[in-house]
Amino acid sequence: MADRSPVLRIITSAARESLKPLGLSRRGRSRLWIDDHAWWLGVVEFTPPRTLGSGLYVGAMWLWHDVDHLAFHVDAVRTGPEPFRTEDQFTPLARELGRQAAANVTELREKFPALSDVARYLTSRPVRRGFLWDSFDAGIAAALTGDPATARDHFERVLREDPLAPWMVQAQEKAQELHGIAPDRDAVTAWVTRAVGSCRSKLGLDPMTLAIS
Repeated sequence: MADRSPVLRIITSAARESLKPLGLSRRGRSRLWIDDHAWWLGVVEFTPPRTLGSGLYVGAMWLWHDVDHLAFHVDAVRTGPEPFRTEDQFTPLARELGRQAAANVTELREKFPALSDVARYLTSRPVRRGFLWDSFDAGIAAALTGDPATARDHFERVLREDPLAPWMVQAQEKAQELHGIAPDRDAVTAWVTRAVGSCRSKLGLDPMTLAIS
């Protein structure tokens, strides 16, 4: 098996150079870096291709999903992969990936500076049948920003999907609960606060006081 350690070392060095100044942190010894905004994360992954080298995958994760793994809930930026042949050849490519990652993270920050911006983005996306989480996320964001009618409309779309897998059944159970409390912004905020706190714990992130506004 080819030795991947030079690739990881070069990628890590490039990421530190570009992402640490922005405040991102590395996940252990992985190729993953996170930009922590308490209730959502910017996620950067220097994706390993089938051969030596690296690509880049950047997106946003909403922590109200309450899962134990990092995920991309917004259409993410994909770049590469860039191949590794020699250290001299790959090092400038890795640095460029690091610079692109930093630019993508900055773009996400500018796109989602506040919950109201997240809500506008999520509720304005075209409806795609079969993309249950699109409507689920839009419903939560609308309810959190005091728009229960829009929230319920999106939750009803979730409930109209055919539950073909256990995870869909669970999503619909959550959507049904949120549909019922959508007019009560405080209740929705409390629900989201619990879900985010649980998700942060599962991901090994430090507890944070949430300012969902």
